[in-house]
Parts: sequence; C-alpha cells; structure tokens
Amino acid sequence: MKHAGAMILVGTGGFLGSVARYMVALMLAPVGAWFPFSTLSVNIFGSFLIGFLSELAVSTTLVSPEARLFLVTGFCGGFTTFSAYMFEHASLLRDGQVFYAGIYLAGSIAGGIAAFYLGMNLAKLWT
Repeated sequence: MKHAGAMILVGTGGFLGSVARYMVALMLAPVGAWFPFSTLSVNIFGSFLIGFLSELAVSTTLVSPEARLFLVTGFCGGFTTFSAYMFEHASLLRDGQVFYAGIYLAGSIAGGIAAFYLGMNLAKLWT
C-alpha cells in the first residue's frame, strides 16, 4: 500500500475514534465530574480492542494489514488517550485527591493490561 493510502486509512480511523471518544465522554458526563470515568473507560475498552484486533491480525486473515491500520492505529489511536489520562491524573493530585489518583493509576494500568489480554485470548478462542 502506498503511503498516501495508509495515511488516509489511519486518518479516517483516527477521526472516527476521536468522535467515538467524545461521544463516550458525553454519555458518561452525567455520572459526575469528580472522577475521569470516560478516559478510564475508553482506555480500558481500547486496550481490549487493540488486543483482540492485533491477535486476529496475527493469527488469521480476518484483519488485513489495511484493516489493522484503520482499526488499531487509526480508530484505537484516536479513541484512547494517554495525554488526557496524564492531565486528569495530575489534576487529581493537584486537587489533593491522592486516593482517587491512586485508584485511577491502578485502574488504568491493571484494567488496560487485563483488557488487552482478555481481548487477545478471546480472539484466540475465536480463531
């Protein structure tokens, strides 16, 4: 695939992933502003999705290299966000919410790792 085609796939996937992330933020806004539920949710689900799709790409022909660019690099890259996580974690610490900052840190790391491996293992069962 030419570079221009790959960039279009990644860019389109990134656009859709970013829009999906914004929609999750809108849906979870009523839960409360006291904890960054939307970022935690998209990062854990995105980790699951990346694990699932990456395993399918490696183990099967169900996810082509082009689909992997669109879905994993583009969509998941736009959907998940490490920079927002860093800002929200720092904000919790700045506001003296050390307990919630710790929960957010542990939940993001443990949840992301667990979701990635869950997705990968579900894909293995499927193939």
